[in-house]
Amino acid sequence: MKKNKVVIVGTGMVGMSYAYSMVNQGACEELVLIDINKERARGEAIDLNHGLSFAPRKMNIYAGDYSDCKDAYIICITAGAIQIEGETRLDLLHKNSKIMRSIIDEIKKSGFDGILLIATNPVDIMTYVAQKLSGFDKSKVIGSGTTLDSARLRYTLGEKLDVNPKDINAYVMGEHGDSQFVAWSYALCGVQPIYQIASRKDSKLTFDELEKIEDTVRNIAYEIIKCKNSTYYGIGMALTRITKAILENENSILTVSSYLNGEYGHEDVYIAVPSIVNQDGVREVIHLALDTTEKKKLDDSIKIMKENIEKLDLN
Repeated sequence: MKKNKVVIVGTGMVGMSYAYSMVNQGACEELVLIDINKERARGEAIDLNHGLSFAPRKMNIYAGDYSDCKDAYIICITAGAIQIEGETRLDLLHKNSKIMRSIIDEIKKSGFDGILLIATNPVDIMTYVAQKLSGFDKSKVIGSGTTLDSARLRYTLGEKLDVNPKDINAYVMGEHGDSQFVAWSYALCGVQPIYQIASRKDSKLTFDELEKIEDTVRNIAYEIIKCKNSTYYGIGMALTRITKAILENENSILTVSSYLNGEYGHEDVYIAVPSIVNQDGVREVIHLALDTTEKKKLDDSIKIMKENIEKLDLN
């Protein structure tokens, strides 16, 4: 296994936004592009290579096939039908589960033994599908979860408070979709609780505005899709962030789709919760003592995931 080799399956807008972000951040040494359209993958690899003189490090970028998966450290799956205007992520369930099955079959044949990173929507369920079909260690199959949603939340709060988003510590949990929620009881601006800021009479932020911000973060993807048909830059950068946490053994806390085995009172489901990510995948799911309202929202989100999983034939 090559510690700095990453394979991307799917060279659509999400896959290539991820690849472009990886190149610009010098996130790995070897980057392989796989797509059912082999000529497209070849063209994308050539295009990326032409910018390497401006990149922070030398990289080996090429179009490959599933045999190249054997010694990769990470395979990121971005392939799948895209969400169009009027569709929810869950509407993609059956189309993308079929695509996922075909991809996992090929990956297993290669002898791959690394970490699977899933971005295909609905990502929490597709991560579950990928793990069940592959039989890989549950901690080594990870979904992008609400990593992007949490970044959207931090950006929005940072704009409202006129604070660098990097100094906002706040998490979106649950489904990467309509049942997601903000764990406000754990949201901080620097070391100051967001609830404490909202309670001040002179605050730029009110409790009503917190609800509006949560709605904005939950629904902003629909607005982006309406404007330009799909979202890809943000998730590309989020995938790079997760990748670096793995390759650099960071032990970073990210809201990835993680397998629950009793945490939060649930098991046999993937859902986005704060988790410690390192070279082994998800090292640990962090158990937050959510308040009653937040716990119910998480329970409801997981119920939706399980109801939709039951619609699939994973035999």
